[in-house]
Amino acid sequence: MTVSGAAAAFPGPPPGDHRAAQQHGRRLMSIGEVLSELRSEFPDTTISKLRFLEAEGLVEPERTASGYRKYSWDDVARLRFVLTAQRDQYLPLRVIRAQLAEMEAAGSGPAALRLVGAPSDDEPAAEPVDTRCSRTDLLERTGLSDSGLAEIERLGLIVCRSPGWYDEDALAVAQAVAGLARHGIEARHLRGFRAAADREVGLYAQLIAPLARQRDPAARARAAETALELAGLSQMLHAALLRAGLRDILER
Repeated sequence: MTVSGAAAAFPGPPPGDHRAAQQHGRRLMSIGEVLSELRSEFPDTTISKLRFLEAEGLVEPERTASGYRKYSWDDVARLRFVLTAQRDQYLPLRVIRAQLAEMEAAGSGPAALRLVGAPSDDEPAAEPVDTRCSRTDLLERTGLSDSGLAEIERLGLIVCRSPGWYDEDALAVAQAVAGLARHGIEARHLRGFRAAADREVGLYAQLIAPLARQRDPAARARAAETALELAGLSQMLHAALLRAGLRDILER
């Protein structure tokens, strides 16, 4: 991208803000641009969460003279590393922080955290991707029939949260139900999963609700982090118990 092209794509700082002008030359991003960059891969990410991760010492964006946060691609790489570790490995922040510290001590700079294909500092951020899908799209992607989808909706296994649209969790549930159906497990057999999930939600709500009710953005971000960690731990527990039970059957 040429200098003039970069200037057009990323408007410069206000007149007189010399430090911001220097940062702009290095292709630093606002918190909103960072959110757009990460949202396609991590749809639950919010500005409050990015601020929370900063407060927890996991990323340290620079500040302009006016006090605005400015993130480099190295900062984005750190955030992507943190969010991936939470989503895929269900690691608590203290463990992720320790991993980052070990990498830095070993001489692996933030650039080592970048994914293959990550844009260089003179390339624009990716456009955000809408993760919702329509009813027709959901049926095509899962192989469910319209009556089959209606049945799992009736059983409360998935919910159409906005008129005519399904989120990524609804898609994941529909895909799982379709996969189980191929093994002869009908949707009506899965009501127990819904009931068990509701019981877990009720249990964890006692921990999360007090934080979520606070007006402090940091407290609400901690609530979101806690919810994510609890969901991950529940998945680990359920999978381990299931594997142990099936192993007992196989070893008889």
